[in-house]
Amino acid sequence: MKNTDHGAPKSEAATEIARKLRSQATNSEAFLWRFLRSKGIAGAKFRRQHPIGRYVADFFCFELGLIVEVDGTTHESRSAEDGKRQQELEALGLTVLRFGDAEVLNETDHVLKRITDAAEEMRKRQDKF
Repeated sequence: MKNTDHGAPKSEAATEIARKLRSQATNSEAFLWRFLRSKGIAGAKFRRQHPIGRYVADFFCFELGLIVEVDGTTHESRSAEDGKRQQELEALGLTVLRFGDAEVLNETDHVLKRITDAAEEMRKRQDKF
């Protein structure tokens, strides 16, 4: 394992999974990526399907330590696993925002506002130090 951002060792297995996931984005992930790419939200640079430790974040802004997850129907039966994963990522000092597929596609303005608000708040906190 190699060292990576935010103190989590980078797993070669997670890196390989991330490569595969980038070419298999869900409709909601591809839709949201159109807004996040090229610093489209609050000037934050997001990476898509980024490995962090043994996990792969759907979208990750290294500068802010912000993760955006889009949960599809497969996550309905994995809430305990997702909760543990989120706790481990938050223990690294990262912030995790979760949205469902339908929320991304049907309540896009709300999703974008929550991401923008979180990014701006995190940037304000960083600017104080």
